[in-house]
Amino acid sequence: MALTVAIIGRPNVGKSTLFNRLAGRRLALVDDLPGVTRDWREAEARLAGLGFRILDTAGLEDAAEGTLTARMQAQTERALAEADVALFLIDARTGVTPLDRHFAQWLRRRATPVILVANKAEGRAGEAGVLEAFALGLGAPVALSAEHGEGLDALYEALAPFAERAAAAEMPGPAAPRPLQLAVVGRPNVGKSSLVNRLIGEERLLTGPEAGITRDAITIEWHWHERAVQLIDTAGLRRRAKIEEKLEQLSTADALRAIRFAEVVVLVLDGTQPLERQDLTIARLVAEEGRALVLAVNKWDLVEDKHAALERLREGLARSLPQLAGIGCVTLSALTGTGVARLMPAVFAAEAAWNRRIPTPRLNRFLAEAERRHPPPLIAGRPLRLRYMTQVNIRPPSFALFASKPGELPESYRRYLVNALREAFDLPGVPIRMMLRKGANPYAARE
Repeated sequence: MALTVAIIGRPNVGKSTLFNRLAGRRLALVDDLPGVTRDWREAEARLAGLGFRILDTAGLEDAAEGTLTARMQAQTERALAEADVALFLIDARTGVTPLDRHFAQWLRRRATPVILVANKAEGRAGEAGVLEAFALGLGAPVALSAEHGEGLDALYEALAPFAERAAAAEMPGPAAPRPLQLAVVGRPNVGKSSLVNRLIGEERLLTGPEAGITRDAITIEWHWHERAVQLIDTAGLRRRAKIEEKLEQLSTADALRAIRFAEVVVLVLDGTQPLERQDLTIARLVAEEGRALVLAVNKWDLVEDKHAALERLREGLARSLPQLAGIGCVTLSALTGTGVARLMPAVFAAEAAWNRRIPTPRLNRFLAEAERRHPPPLIAGRPLRLRYMTQVNIRPPSFALFASKPGELPESYRRYLVNALREAFDLPGVPIRMMLRKGANPYAARE
């Protein structure tokens, strides 16, 4: 995608609605409450035959230095500098406001070309606002309705010349391999955004002492040692009983969707606090979704007795997450950078285990040895026969175990086989699926 387009404007003019319309999916959170978007987020967009990269930004507001709003505006300025063209949205129903005039003047001093867009222009209620927009000095406005999809043909005509220039400047290159989908999750205020900023080496995401700064799940295109990564920062996940506001419900749903579509998930813990029930709940959710999991224990520089804290953490994990035995655990400090270099090798080790495929002959030699060491219990005085095992899928590793009476195999014996599999074939920290099946041994028919 050669062309990059930033959507900017004051709060509540429909920037995220237009972003979702162009992306073809509900990626950005949309609510009547102003200021929902904080970090700028990006997606691939398509308008008729025109493909481009779209950036959704926080609303432009006057703000005192050092405040969260000021930090949000700094992020918007960075997105504007990265774009080839900006769509400056106004609300046609409200008309041109003093804030619109202020930021129109601000935009004229920037190098990025601007297309003026009068949103919410459907019907006669927006006609006056469209006419008022000419006074901003940014050229003829494109009248459209992002919510209803009206006027997008005019937006196409306005963007097409910029797309042609960007395409002419782009040098063709080899097709890039599919990036690793990596989600960063955890409770509020454990340092997820700070960790992402540290990994990519820039202040891409808003951070600060305020809890719950991140609302959208923000996807960042990144490379680690030439390996493409889509890094997804998510909103903090609180216990469901504490989620009250509609906006937080939307943020939580966005974070859960990021887990569902990730390949590897980094669960960020606060090293200065004991392992909490919510940490375990998130870890179990990741395991249930079948994703590879790595633990990042942040704020490790503030822990006084590191040895004792690590022992408590390991004991808690062994007791509460036996289904993820051997999970990768990296202690680090996003603030100072200590230990952060060890995180991505742990991530790719987890991905390798998540993708591991084991040949059927090796599995059946393993099964015979596991049965010899610990035979299954008798059922009504008769032995339960384990016939054979085969791997039916990866991502996560999934196995079918054929037995004479699969419904009678105790859950404790199934756990024994799963743990033995994990140890024998180096599958630490990834969920393992085992399905019990009834069937004859196919090798017996060949004899």
